[in-house]
Amino acid sequence: MKSKLLVSLGLGALILGASQMANAGVSIGLNLAVPPVYVAPAPVYVAPAPVYAPPPPPPAVAYQPVPVAAYQPVVATSFVIGWHGGQYWDGRRWWSRHDWYAHRHW
Repeated sequence: MKSKLLVSLGLGALILGASQMANAGVSIGLNLAVPPVYVAPAPVYVAPAPVYAPPPPPPAVAYQPVPVAAYQPVVATSFVIGWHGGQYWDGRRWWSRHDWYAHRHW
């Protein structure tokens, strides 16, 4: 039984030795514990959905009312040459009927 144990231990040592020979690289490392730098992704702009807006109504137009012409009557004295009742006006003076017929016409 001792021989089986020795054979299995020898075989295990041989396997360990063979695996170390296969991994015979030498590495020396230096590690500094620095937290990673976080860079935020670029912001993404998403355009809102287009919204239909009807055009504005045309501007309100206010017309001025038509001016009402309220004419004032023109009052002026008029000199009407001729008979006025029983007297005659010649543009200069009043004549009675008798004076007018007696007057000499030029």
